[in-house]
Amino acid sequence: MDVPYLLEWSDVFLLNEFQAFILGIIQGLTEFLPISSTGHLYLGRHIFHLDEAGIFLDTMLHIGTLLALLVVYKNDIIAILKNPFSKMTLLLIAGTIPAVIAGILLGDWFDDLSKTGVTIGWEFLATGLILWVADGVRKGGKSLNEISIKDALIIGTFQAAAIMPALSRSGLTIAAGLFCRLDRATAAYFSFLLSIPAITGGIVFQMKPIFTGEVERLPLTALFVGTLAAAIFGYIAVVWMIDFLKKRSLKIFSIYVWALGAIILFMQFTGEF
Repeated sequence: MDVPYLLEWSDVFLLNEFQAFILGIIQGLTEFLPISSTGHLYLGRHIFHLDEAGIFLDTMLHIGTLLALLVVYKNDIIAILKNPFSKMTLLLIAGTIPAVIAGILLGDWFDDLSKTGVTIGWEFLATGLILWVADGVRKGGKSLNEISIKDALIIGTFQAAAIMPALSRSGLTIAAGLFCRLDRATAAYFSFLLSIPAITGGIVFQMKPIFTGEVERLPLTALFVGTLAAAIFGYIAVVWMIDFLKKRSLKIFSIYVWALGAIILFMQFTGEF
């Protein structure tokens, strides 16, 4: 029995359910842990020899993490829809503007950079440094209601910088929140809330090549498994990370991405990656 495919594209990539499940777990966890989902997905695809199966697969996995966010933030979303001119709406708009500008100006360059992976080792190191410095900032006390437009713009600018493949979006925005003197749980909460328009925009941006048939052909069953895994593990990661930051340090993530970045740089230097 033939495996059903979404569309009849010319290039077929043999993504199986196990690979999709693992990549879904990677996407779900690393989208919200401050260790870079794009960088880890690149590594995951490389291990499975799926380097060219990128845009469509990544889009479906991001849809999974978006579903996780919609569940976690359903009350906030309902409140915004009921009162679209609220302060929170303005904060989300302000925080999203830098990412929109970066996407328009640097989108093509980012796509090319993501395909090569040449800089991801250095970007993992940079993510670790930012997390380490942010964790040492004197504890702030701003709550969600005290976030200003200026704070949102600063956090949004850090989010825009995460257009680089292995600069963690959640890591940079949480760090920016701490720099703006938000309390730790609020920094994580607003970071993930701000990611809803960012991820949605990224999905929309990636739809053009999908509808024009310029992307890979993948099995429906594998895509479903990957998307579901990303949604489930994304939900777990969001809830866990918000609670984790109330009492724990970001430095453990710094150590992890430093080690990963060093390994990647060594493998690139020796020609094994």
